[in-house]
Amino acid sequence: MIPRWLLLTLSLLLVWASQPAAAKGNEPNVVTHELNGAPLDLFYFRGTNTILYHDKDSLNAHVSFDGGEKWETVKGKDGTIEGTVALIWEHPYDDNRAYILGEKGKHWITTDQAKSWKPFQVDAMLFSIVRSAPLEFNGWDPKKVIFMGLKCTLLGCMPQAYYTIDDFDNIQPLREMTYQCLWAASHPQFASDMDLPKSITDRILCVVPGLKGPHQHIRTERLVYSETFFKGDAEGTEVKLDHGKPMSGISVQMRPVSKYIVARLQSRGTQEQALYVTDDSNVWHRAEFGKHRIEEDSYTILPSTNYSIQIDVQTTWPGNRMGRLFSSNSNGTYFTQNIEHTNRDLYGMVDFEQVTGIQGIVLVNTVKNWEEVEKSGSSEKKLTSSISFDDGRTFQPLKSDKDDLHIHSMTSYVALREQPMLDHQMFSSPAPGLVMGVGNTGDHLEDYSKGDLYVSDNAGITWRRALKGPHRYEFGDQGGVIVAVLDGSQTDKVQYSIDHGKEWESIDLKQKIKPLYLISTPDSTSLKFLLVGRSSDDTKFLMYLIDFDGLHERKCGPEDIEEWTARLNEKGEPDCLMGHKQFFHRRKANADCFIKKEFAINGPEFKPCKCSAEDFECDYNFVRSEDRKECIPAIPLTPPAGKCNEPSEKFMGPSGWRLIPGNACIREGGEDLDRQVEHSCSNATGPPPITDGKPRAEKPQTISAKETNYFYLERQASNNGVDETIMMLTDKLELHISRDHGRNWKQIHADEKFTGMVQHPYFSDAAFFLTDSKKVYYTINHGDSFHFFEAPSLPNKEAIPPLAFHEKFQDSLIWIGHKDCDSDGRNCRSQAYVTDKRGASWDPMLIGVSGCNFGYREGRNNSEKLVICEQYKDEEKNNNRQLVISDDYFSTMHVEFENIARSATRNDFVVVAWYEGDQKEYLNASVSVDGRTYAHAHFPFNINVPQYTVLPSSPHALFLLVKESEGIENSFGSLVKSNSNGTYFVQSLKGLNVNDRGYTDYDELHGLEGVAIANVVSNREEVQNKGAAKKLRTMITHNDGGQWMLLAPPTHDADGKNFDCSVTESKGTDKCALHFHGYTERRDLRDTLYSGSAIGLMLALGNVGDHLTSLNEADTYLTRDGGITWTQVKKGQYMWEFGAAGSVIVLVSDRKATKVVHYTLDEGITWHEFQFAEKELVIDDISTVPSDTSKNFLLWGMDGGQRVTITLDFSGIWSRDCNDDESDYYDWAPTHPFQEENCLFGHVEEYHRKQPAAECWNAWREPHIHSIGRNCTCTRADFECDYNYEIQNDGSCGLVPGLQPQDHIAQCAQDPEKVEYWEPTGYRRIPQTTCVGGLLLDQDVSRPCPNKEEEYQKKHGISGIGLFFAIVTPIVVAAAVGWYAYTHWDGKFGQIRLGENGVVSSQSWLSRDSVLVAVPVAIIAGIVAVAQSLPLLIKSLARSSSGLFGRRGGQRPYATRGSFAARRGDYSSVVDDEDELLGADDFDDEEEHA
Repeated sequence: MIPRWLLLTLSLLLVWASQPAAAKGNEPNVVTHELNGAPLDLFYFRGTNTILYHDKDSLNAHVSFDGGEKWETVKGKDGTIEGTVALIWEHPYDDNRAYILGEKGKHWITTDQAKSWKPFQVDAMLFSIVRSAPLEFNGWDPKKVIFMGLKCTLLGCMPQAYYTIDDFDNIQPLREMTYQCLWAASHPQFASDMDLPKSITDRILCVVPGLKGPHQHIRTERLVYSETFFKGDAEGTEVKLDHGKPMSGISVQMRPVSKYIVARLQSRGTQEQALYVTDDSNVWHRAEFGKHRIEEDSYTILPSTNYSIQIDVQTTWPGNRMGRLFSSNSNGTYFTQNIEHTNRDLYGMVDFEQVTGIQGIVLVNTVKNWEEVEKSGSSEKKLTSSISFDDGRTFQPLKSDKDDLHIHSMTSYVALREQPMLDHQMFSSPAPGLVMGVGNTGDHLEDYSKGDLYVSDNAGITWRRALKGPHRYEFGDQGGVIVAVLDGSQTDKVQYSIDHGKEWESIDLKQKIKPLYLISTPDSTSLKFLLVGRSSDDTKFLMYLIDFDGLHERKCGPEDIEEWTARLNEKGEPDCLMGHKQFFHRRKANADCFIKKEFAINGPEFKPCKCSAEDFECDYNFVRSEDRKECIPAIPLTPPAGKCNEPSEKFMGPSGWRLIPGNACIREGGEDLDRQVEHSCSNATGPPPITDGKPRAEKPQTISAKETNYFYLERQASNNGVDETIMMLTDKLELHISRDHGRNWKQIHADEKFTGMVQHPYFSDAAFFLTDSKKVYYTINHGDSFHFFEAPSLPNKEAIPPLAFHEKFQDSLIWIGHKDCDSDGRNCRSQAYVTDKRGASWDPMLIGVSGCNFGYREGRNNSEKLVICEQYKDEEKNNNRQLVISDDYFSTMHVEFENIARSATRNDFVVVAWYEGDQKEYLNASVSVDGRTYAHAHFPFNINVPQYTVLPSSPHALFLLVKESEGIENSFGSLVKSNSNGTYFVQSLKGLNVNDRGYTDYDELHGLEGVAIANVVSNREEVQNKGAAKKLRTMITHNDGGQWMLLAPPTHDADGKNFDCSVTESKGTDKCALHFHGYTERRDLRDTLYSGSAIGLMLALGNVGDHLTSLNEADTYLTRDGGITWTQVKKGQYMWEFGAAGSVIVLVSDRKATKVVHYTLDEGITWHEFQFAEKELVIDDISTVPSDTSKNFLLWGMDGGQRVTITLDFSGIWSRDCNDDESDYYDWAPTHPFQEENCLFGHVEEYHRKQPAAECWNAWREPHIHSIGRNCTCTRADFECDYNYEIQNDGSCGLVPGLQPQDHIAQCAQDPEKVEYWEPTGYRRIPQTTCVGGLLLDQDVSRPCPNKEEEYQKKHGISGIGLFFAIVTPIVVAAAVGWYAYTHWDGKFGQIRLGENGVVSSQSWLSRDSVLVAVPVAIIAGIVAVAQSLPLLIKSLARSSSGLFGRRGGQRPYATRGSFAARRGDYSSVVDDEDELLGADDFDDEEEHA
């Protein structure tokens, strides 16, 4: 028998021994769910175990209230949610709210973490673009939400913003046509340290179209705001982004970044963008990056702090991107560089992350072989990892033992297309100090599949390898549990560690999966984890809930917690940041317990420090020195009043430092860098600007040349810098540059011979300079630097422009050179090459070309790689010339026309003159608006078309000059205007003057829509029949050629005397009118009558009489109202330039010895004289920047056989820019002489215009539209003559001579089944007009056929209309939505990319797979070509059936010659004598004015 005491002892031993075994035998609980599809939009309600996701296949939402153990389908009270879920949207700042967005305007909101759902209805389609999410939230009030929708009607779809202030109980429209809207308080931290009025909580900022509207040829956007939800003021108030004035551009975008709002603006004509930053939505500052440029698609706004913005700026080729990391001062205005060569990808993602919850620690990946990558876009990048513990000021390598460690970051995971959940960090979590990543030790980062899992429990100071192979990982229980699963291959194991990754256990999943993601609650406090993967046979998705509460660990006590700090100084002591030390309390690594405090994290403890240099930043208007040790003035310091009367004096002023706002350091006993310091008047301040009311002439600059060619590289509004750069090429083949408007010149590459220079027509930053070899130099930054590429061949010898440019992509070029020349260099063939890398590499396209151009146009579908070329058949010049088209740079191609004379491009039109068959006698014309589909062009019955010239025109129509008379000094023609698609032309003006080179006296006035001036031959019969000299008269139109009139002469001349003819006030007559010398008489075809920035102002040379007299008899005239009234301002001939947007106008005698200029500061009301030289010079040109916004002018003259330039500086006249108020500006409305109430094109348009008497500079770069006041009722001026009709003497429209009126009722006899016939009115609506109601001259009249009155009534009854709407409505809506989606999705001008949520992923609501994008795009892709050509087809059939063509449908005789002037691409012509096109004169002219 065993003693009882022994049994008791053995039992106790067994119990004691079994305790560890029992603990180790406990395992996490695992619950498995099978899913039909991958869960999308999955997120946790913060502070709960409630999870929500949606299934895109079933369109259902699913919810779990217990961390994923049980799931249920969200149905709503009435079950209407089921099967209708398009998106699920989490409220970013509120723990209780989320939104289910449906597809049919019905949506739902929960305010109790998915326990209940309330429906709401928005009568708009759900639609979003990159820059605007479907919902925008107020960071101060969770009830306030902006809803972005798409409102569709039969006329099309427009973005429409809605708002709610009560959780969608009530929904109101906010504003029509909004591209983006944000609450000013879009982030909880916005204005957190400011005292702002309560109204700011309702302030909404919106990006809206320019006042010209979204459908104008030149689209603009602007930023407006309202605090009354745009009630009472539909337009809102323009945000004054730049020095107190509003700005507009081709693209504007906003983003809230912590406490800041950042607005990005891009101007037309440059890739450089401007970033404007505000912390109160009232005062904005432009962010300054020193010498670095912010360009389209080239920067990423990274996760930032409440005291600094982090931005990574791209620095290399698009194909192999690197960047520089910048940090801002506390108000976001001045940025300093932290580290170079950061790694970026094509999506704008940057390998950058802040360690969660710990101030000042960031990890980045940089490119080790950056020099190699900079030289070649195809070099493989070698990445290394670094960590900073002082907010990016210094970096050090990651270390595992003694080896360098490199960790995969954002770009790697994006490349894998499996992005972690958006509210989860890549490396870290809220678990204090725990950081993990996949990587390797060695020289650089290897492929992801070769990486291992590494862990650090001291915030990245040291690392150790945790598991072999790449893993997904997640933290729980505030770091008490780490879970990992093998990534990139199938597995049935899950690994976990409860000691900071030192030792690992595994869980058997029972089946193999390919993991997709592993997550837990965002705060990493839970013991529950969710693993989602794809089954091994790819048939289903599996979701695992892994609950580590099944381990039954004890709850931690005080003895298990340690105080820990991450940031240590060089002595190993806790370091300070933002004026304090940061301490955390966390579980010890070896503690055998769990914290078990779900959703409760003890925040860090802060202990203040004494102020040090690190607690200060540069004050406003100061920047860091190169060594970062000082703050130096960004602008000259202004001494206090009464100081600095002598250079030897000193004054007390700011030190340049200020304490970083929000910094909590202790002032007493610490650094005091922001105290005032003493400055020397001679050293600290720059010379005060001289504002004595006088202009100044700089010292003449002598150029060793007789002939020069020049152009300006002008900065646009979004460009940084103030230089005014001129490029000059001399007749000695020398290239010179001036950065200060001609005050100083510097020769560029004196060892090269430059044969030509070409300015980029679409980007004013860029220019290209040809040499006598294959070497081509270029600048893309206004001459800041010059580089070169090797062209694939020497320039062609056939007078073909050697370079063609892409409208959208600055780096895409076409080069046309020569090959296969004879031994004497003749009989060459031209070959076209293409590059998208700015000449770094070239791909051959075609041989035997006579011209190539990119076909891209904004709004032209899929045209980024469209190229249109003229090529000789079989590549031989003796064969017919063909028009060939390709969408892939001629990997494949299509021959559109077999035998053409020439092609030309104007605005959105491509015009082709082509022959039928192989004959060269008769020629047809075709027009395309998409570059691919061509429609036959029809001219009026009474106009023969032997040759034509494509003229400058409005974006809504095509203007051609059709020659009527040919001969030396007696050529003239008819001005014809097309309909909106360029296929039907009507005569606008007879007898337009043409010179022997094919140029015509026709000027379209930019800035004033629809205004043009032309010279006509008044004695056409005498010229044609008797060879008489031409007598010219000047005509003006104010409605885009719909009506023309003679110019009204002034009542007296500059001396107050009457003219020789009898003046009729405000009206020009045949015997007495004002006539001007036009385009054909200009030496420099770039010279214009008008200024693009001085609205309404024009100058011209001419005379008053019955016709135009010689140029020697001309005087100088000015108009201030767009050409309605004129004043003679000077006797004789003068050249002119506008400055400061019309604030100053300068005149100088034209090629007559002089030493004075005349100028006006009040739009010509008074004039002043200024002497610019001691002796008289012959001035042959005056120039300024093309926008006419400079206060500097440059005189070009000759002195002793050498070129001389003299800079005139008018900046000293006034000391200030105009204020945007009534004291300096007034509202001016252009008028039409035939219209009442200032109506022009059907509406009243008002501009901000400088008061002539205001003593200030107009700082607007372009005319600033104040408002489109209202639409007007239609009048005669809103219509023009229709096809085959022309204007009569009484102003009405009648049939052209020779075309018999048709008996339209005869149509009924020809077709017994016909119910109705149509009687045309002879008028058509001018495309630009927005008039409503009133006189509707364009409505063809429908009449019933005889004895068909009853059928006619039935046909036009309600049933017919209903059928029409039933069929057309869905097509129109689908097309409009698709078109808007296709042209706006992905953002056309680069986005403000946010590192934390700007990732392109398969789950993205904005991906091409999204229901919001894929369906509309699929619809539009199939119908867009048909939709664009459908109006042509319908009208063509209608016209053909009514017999209106007469004999115009056949071939027409043409002669051909192409003559291309260099007036910024304004002219492209097809006229006679093909040999003349290829002659030296034409080529020299192009090169001279390129």
